[in-house]
Amino acid sequence: MTFDELITEVKEVGQKVDTNGINFMAVQVNIKEGGVFYVEIKDGKVTVEPFEYNDRNCAITISQDNFLKLLNGKLDPVVGYTLRKIKVDGDIGKALEFSNLLKKARQA
Repeated sequence: MTFDELITEVKEVGQKVDTNGINFMAVQVNIKEGGVFYVEIKDGKVTVEPFEYNDRNCAITISQDNFLKLLNGKLDPVVGYTLRKIKVDGDIGKALEFSNLLKKARQA
């Protein structure tokens, strides 16, 4: 999967995210093989763009393969963090909330 295909897939999943109860969340995802994108939830809208996000809640660094596993519910975020497959810089609670939102949206 190319980086552009990954962004497209995340955008599709983002449209299924239940944003109820979320005032604001901004997560930057750094793909180890190259590529950065962010997911922002603001005013009930999910935005996914291939740019860095300076005012983010957290940044997640992960391989593309592991991100796809996370996205598909095949990698538990806590296990991934414990095994150092996922690195979090910033609010770890927001990173966990983000991964749970993706998992729920993917199952929808």
